[in-house]
Amino acid sequence: MSALPPLQAPLVGSPSVAADSSRLATKDNLAKAAAQFEALFINQMLKSARAAKLDDGLFDSEALDQFRDMQDAKLSETIAVHTPMGIGKALADFLSQNRPDLKGGDANAKGGEAK
Repeated sequence: MSALPPLQAPLVGSPSVAADSSRLATKDNLAKAAAQFEALFINQMLKSARAAKLDDGLFDSEALDQFRDMQDAKLSETIAVHTPMGIGKALADFLSQNRPDLKGGDANAKGGEAK
């Protein structure tokens, strides 16, 4: 069996990698990504619930299915913004656990000292 070639880091000047990615690692971007993940998770739950129907409807069609998919996507975004389940917050807390610059403002409330 032949050995696999070693993995190489992407070049700094390549079009797929930004040279300065420090602007990407912000608390706001993490919160937005977490909210988008929660919306995606809720959308998958709604799709699974719709797929578990017991019978075929009398007026079912591809157009109705497409409309319901769009409606469920918008509903999941609305749920994630207005009544979040907490998945996004848990994800953001987990990802910012080892990054003090990405933690929320409640570090002092838990007894932690600001640096």
